[in-house]
Amino acid sequence: MPNRLAHETSPYLLQHADNPVDWWPWSEEAFEEARKRNVPVLLSIGYSSCHWCHVMAHESFEDQETAEYLNAHYVNVKVDREERPDVDAVYMEAVQAATGQGGWPMTVFLTPDAEPFYFGTYFPPAPRQGMPSFRQVLQGVHQAWDERRDEVTEVAGKIVRDLAGREISYGDAQTPGEEELAQALLGLTREYDPQRGGFGGAPKFPPSMVLEFLLRHHARTGAEGALQMAQDTCERMARGGIYDQLGGGFARYSVDRDWVVPHFEKMLYDNALLCRVYAHLWRATGSELARRVALETADFMVRELRTNEGGFASALDADSDDGTGRHVEGAYYVWTPEQLREVLGEQDADFAVRHFGVTEEGTFEEGASVLQLPVRDGLADAEKVASVRERLLAARSERPAPGRDDKVVAAWNGLAVAALAETGAYFDRPDLVEAAVAAADLLVRLHLDEQARLTRTSKDGHAGANAGVLEDYADVAEGFLALASVTGEGVWLEFAGFLVDHVLARFTDPESGSLYDTAADAERLIRRPQDPTDNAAPSGWSAAAGALLGYAAHTGSEPHRTAAEKALGVVKALGPRVPRFIGWGLAVAEAVLDGPREVAVVGPSLDDEGTRSLHRTALLGTAPGAVVAVGTPESDEFPLLSDRPLVGGEPAAYVCRNFTCDAPTTEVERLRAVLSD
Repeated sequence: MPNRLAHETSPYLLQHADNPVDWWPWSEEAFEEARKRNVPVLLSIGYSSCHWCHVMAHESFEDQETAEYLNAHYVNVKVDREERPDVDAVYMEAVQAATGQGGWPMTVFLTPDAEPFYFGTYFPPAPRQGMPSFRQVLQGVHQAWDERRDEVTEVAGKIVRDLAGREISYGDAQTPGEEELAQALLGLTREYDPQRGGFGGAPKFPPSMVLEFLLRHHARTGAEGALQMAQDTCERMARGGIYDQLGGGFARYSVDRDWVVPHFEKMLYDNALLCRVYAHLWRATGSELARRVALETADFMVRELRTNEGGFASALDADSDDGTGRHVEGAYYVWTPEQLREVLGEQDADFAVRHFGVTEEGTFEEGASVLQLPVRDGLADAEKVASVRERLLAARSERPAPGRDDKVVAAWNGLAVAALAETGAYFDRPDLVEAAVAAADLLVRLHLDEQARLTRTSKDGHAGANAGVLEDYADVAEGFLALASVTGEGVWLEFAGFLVDHVLARFTDPESGSLYDTAADAERLIRRPQDPTDNAAPSGWSAAAGALLGYAAHTGSEPHRTAAEKALGVVKALGPRVPRFIGWGLAVAEAVLDGPREVAVVGPSLDDEGTRSLHRTALLGTAPGAVVAVGTPESDEFPLLSDRPLVGGEPAAYVCRNFTCDAPTTEVERLRAVLSD
């Protein structure tokens, strides 16, 4: 019989709806039940494409005996971290503070007042490698609750007090300057892996936000080392197994230092951020590899993640059926030489083995290999490569596909809107811009209410019940600002304004200018979460700083500019110390130091050839964080177009920064020079 999760919209929660565990969704009713029964709460947090979440579910939550013990001694609460990032953040902070590490599945034991007192991540069904079994943990916690209640509540109270003392207030510090950004670059250089690209050791995550900082830093200062690190890292990732050599798109991370074996789940946020990075790398260098990867990644998002309503699904699972009924990680993506021969025949299979680095012993598990590009593209017959890829992709499409998490997350769709709008504009792919507009339309139609408040998620055209958090407001505003620059439609600037106004009114500390992840009027948790560090995606804090700055550049609004600068105080404090974890904040700081530049392109119409040439040139300018408005002299859609006449009847571009404007130009080459200066 299904439990209480059967009526939820989260695909992750629905995966657990038929467990024998009597799960509750996160709700006041669950904690009321725990108070009534005088039992602790088991809080289990994960997400639908998390491999070890599936493993623990199969081993423990589907086990009748374990479920009976859980139901007898606990109120069991299941949370999708992607739906409730605020709940996840608060308890992850507690787990990390107590154990020094964290991850998913996250397993936390709480008092009926939601105060945590014991923590862990994955627990095995039997003791293993020094880890207790899940049953041992459950019995130990139950015994402590029954026999040492005072001690348990004292520990819980101390943890909550310690968390309350970790309040961040960097907002009143100054904006980072040349010195801090140079120190951040030096710190990145020290952690850079010159042999393999990327930073640090295994596991290796794609450092998309750091790459944006490096590209902007190079554009502003000409620092060749910054560009080299960005270029080499992008090339290594694109040639490695972390990149899907057949279908495009990136996996979540590489388990090794060489980008060979990925953790195979594919997330929307990674692909949106990396699509944009490769498009920006092409803009800076003209790299053919960057162009190909940007377009293939955009096409992957549209082909495999787009929902029927026009939004983008959250993720594809790492696991899939290997054809024998077993769910195996990577089964959809890996190949043996024998499988290549079956699809391609002997001769072309020999070519594919060399081209994609497939070995007899395998680079993954059970003799299978992850496809890579160990040899540079130029050395291979392009027609043959295209033919082989096409046939392998067709054969792969016959395999059982990985599951898809169909929920639409506002923040990640905002990132996808920005990436697709810019990639479509750069490479003359109006279909990609149309996909960005469709996703933005869905966000407005379904996720935004009459007060322009955002709902975090939707699924199958139905809005979820959870309020948007700071990253939702910031990333959706970022997407709308990019769309405004690309399409020349001022309505997107207007919507972005509504969202950043909410950031000022509901997420910002009015005295210090520091930012919170949840709104002042959001559900009260044991602590109001606040994290300025960029992890898998830009933190709400640094994304908000970027959106506030972009909106201020478009409109001249002093309050939005001041709020952006105050928010960047945290980058001054953290950038020189931990640059890998505040990459987007550093990228926004580069935009502040450059102005950012404000470009207004006016012409007789948006379809006029001269107007389009100037507009395209403006979009291709590498000046960090530059904003672009395009329209006719009579247009009132963008403040930047006000009092901007044609020059001698010709389309013209006006470039300003720091309250100073260059003379308008009608020449593409002159505009290009001004924007790359």
